[in-house]
Amino acid sequence: MAQETDQIFVLLTGWILSYLPEWLRPYGLAVLGVVGVLAVYVTLFALTTWFERKGLARMQNRYGPNRVGPFGLFQPIADGVKALVKEDVVPFRADQVLHFLAPLILLIAVCMELGVVPVGRNMVLVDMDAGLLFFFAMGASTELSVFMAGWSSRNKYSLLGAMRAIAQMISYEIPLLLSAVAAVMIAGTLSLPKIVEAQSGFTDMLPHWYVFTPWGFAGALIFGIAASAETNRCPFDLPEGESELVAGYFTEYSGFKFAIFFIAEYIGMFSISSISVTLFFGGWGAPLSFLSFIPSWIWFFAKVMTMIFVFIWVRGTLPRLRQDQLMNFAWKFMLPLSLVNLGVTALWRFMNDDWQRWAACTAILVVSYVVLGLTGMRSQHVAPRKYRYAE
Repeated sequence: MAQETDQIFVLLTGWILSYLPEWLRPYGLAVLGVVGVLAVYVTLFALTTWFERKGLARMQNRYGPNRVGPFGLFQPIADGVKALVKEDVVPFRADQVLHFLAPLILLIAVCMELGVVPVGRNMVLVDMDAGLLFFFAMGASTELSVFMAGWSSRNKYSLLGAMRAIAQMISYEIPLLLSAVAAVMIAGTLSLPKIVEAQSGFTDMLPHWYVFTPWGFAGALIFGIAASAETNRCPFDLPEGESELVAGYFTEYSGFKFAIFFIAEYIGMFSISSISVTLFFGGWGAPLSFLSFIPSWIWFFAKVMTMIFVFIWVRGTLPRLRQDQLMNFAWKFMLPLSLVNLGVTALWRFMNDDWQRWAACTAILVVSYVVLGLTGMRSQHVAPRKYRYAE
């Protein structure tokens, strides 16, 4: 039943393309795919902005959006119209070309990441053998747009925000990549659809998701924390710290250019959540065998939205870190733990499939967490002398 439902999109696409000449059909297929993916994620972006504002309001005992439309559901539309009609103010000394291109490059990069993510059974825009490598290559290109935005504004606060953002993104990209390598080592491929297929199947009704293994759970945790830092989500939102940098690298942006930064940040959050679901949570696979009749794309977006809810929950719960805490956490805890997790993954791959493998891998990871955690806490307990206030 689920496979038949998934084939509806294939049949619908074939029906639309049948009205085009033969030589035009490949281009029509590409356009349909791009428009479909963008329409889905832009719609989710609008709904998520409403959901986040209502969720944070609920956590903080206030109403949130409740004026435009039923339950404030039309608030994203009102915000979009406001951004469109707002005046676009550009500093006189700013580099006009780079100031204009920075948000566009950021949006294009995060949208291209979505092209290799399988959102359902046989539902991927571009099935690349090195899809994961392409995803991270596009993600790394976002640093260029952030630097362009900060430097082209000719504003000290914007430049400092850009430097903070680049330092943070480079620092947390390393554990992000290393945690993903663990899944690649077990699956033996860089193709995202094949990584999902490697997690298909059930044992006693439970799925073969990587997150249910010691190395997979540690990898998913590292990946989630690093993804939060990569997308500038709380508590890692220092690049746009209002109390120190006004608004960070997009301080001098207004109108729809600012809205493009806002859209790119949310679509980046969707893309990084999608890749996390693909690597560790079985992609579009059902959580239980008797639920396999539900269409695969429903399971995929249900998992993605669950991760988005976790992002929102963390934002409403944790305070912002200091800059030194943020960098120390990346280099003194996340990086060593991701390297340990790679060793544990290799151990899991070559040991026999029995309880000794579970015990050894779990023990190594637990000891590593405790040792690295205690070491990090000790380094943060006493600040350097030059940072202390005069007594």
